[in-house]
Amino acid sequence: MEKAIHRQRVLLKHLQQNPSHSSFHLQSTHLSASACVAGKSSYGKTDASEVDDNDVVIVAAYRTAICKAKRGGFKDTPPDDLLASVLKAVIEKTNVKASEVGDIVVGTVLAPGADKLVECRLAAFYAGFPETVPIRTVNRICSSGLQAVADVAAYIKSGFYDIGIGAGLEYMTQDSIITTLRNSNPKVETLAQAQDFLLPVGITSENLAQRYGVTRQEQDQASVESHKRAAAATTAGKFKEEIIPLPTKIVDPKTGEEKKIVVCVDDCIRPNTTLMDLAKLKPSFQKNGSTTAGNSSQVSDGAAAVLLMKRRVAMQRKLPILGIFRSFATVGVDPAVKGVGPVYAIPAALESARLVLSNIDLFEINEAFASQFVYCCKKLALDPKKVNVNGGAIALGHPLGATGARCVATLLHEMKRRGKDCRFGVISMCIGTGMGAAAVFERGDT
Repeated sequence: MEKAIHRQRVLLKHLQQNPSHSSFHLQSTHLSASACVAGKSSYGKTDASEVDDNDVVIVAAYRTAICKAKRGGFKDTPPDDLLASVLKAVIEKTNVKASEVGDIVVGTVLAPGADKLVECRLAAFYAGFPETVPIRTVNRICSSGLQAVADVAAYIKSGFYDIGIGAGLEYMTQDSIITTLRNSNPKVETLAQAQDFLLPVGITSENLAQRYGVTRQEQDQASVESHKRAAAATTAGKFKEEIIPLPTKIVDPKTGEEKKIVVCVDDCIRPNTTLMDLAKLKPSFQKNGSTTAGNSSQVSDGAAAVLLMKRRVAMQRKLPILGIFRSFATVGVDPAVKGVGPVYAIPAALESARLVLSNIDLFEINEAFASQFVYCCKKLALDPKKVNVNGGAIALGHPLGATGARCVATLLHEMKRRGKDCRFGVISMCIGTGMGAAAVFERGDT
């Protein structure tokens, strides 16, 4: 218990000092994709009268802090409390009546069967939603939170309802990653691609690094940069705009003593991470490999929620528009190197939005492993100054079902800060089993 409390205090103390800034150096097949478009891109528009009242817009996006699983600030917090806090926030901060929400879709991955749906429904009740508001969960592994947002956008665009919430939740303190199927079909042994499908994600990271020549030093440098940027963002108070402080408790496992705390800062960040420290870590998955605990995303707990509606509805209510949902695409890739997903998903989403890479001002690319993050950035020839400017999952943590929705909050609040110089942003991630997802957002008129 004391360690978790101490970690929050020490982290806040460290972050009072501005860490030095550096940037990692990134050097410079076509697959089928499924895509959805929620309104035509307004790229090139200069006349406000051209704005489409049927655009799907985001008026609020919030998240909890992200904490280390099993030993962080949320280790004794019920997961439904995490989700309830952000569901309540998007309603209260916009003065939207909870009863007006057409549906809540929650991305979540690890809980068995219908357990998580029950928790999510309870969370909605705790947040003040009446029983008339439905809820469902969606699981596309690492992209589940983004998939939830995209699903709601598609339903709004199709006219099923005008207001909806896309959210994400993962509580890895309680729910562990499953590494093997409970009942594997014997046919798996006869199909090489099926065997690749069952590879542990760490092995696919090693496969990618070896196949595409991503070095251990490149991976460790990406980790250092992620922590530095996340620490700098926290010091500057950037995350305060998106994090909802959560009063909770923490229990001493030895004595059972409970202490009241308020979790308001990400506790996975290591501000003083260095290449020298990372070089001492042993490979986690292969004896002579390059993927370590230090250059991989962190197992963590967290939740996020995004409130979407038709532009017409937002304007009638005089709500500030944080962002506009422009497009979403998913692709399938080789499961042996599943981390390549963003390389194919990003172009697919851009094509749907009638944009090209040079139109994009900011990217949020999930850092599942530094190997795949570095490769994707190099392959797409992305400017490091535009990618994960406030750090990524290596520093912040990767609560699987919540990450996509978390990225929406982080991206849109950063675009708002940058104003007119930042028009379009992209969120993307690789997906377990061999897929990729990406979404395009346009800055709103806040």
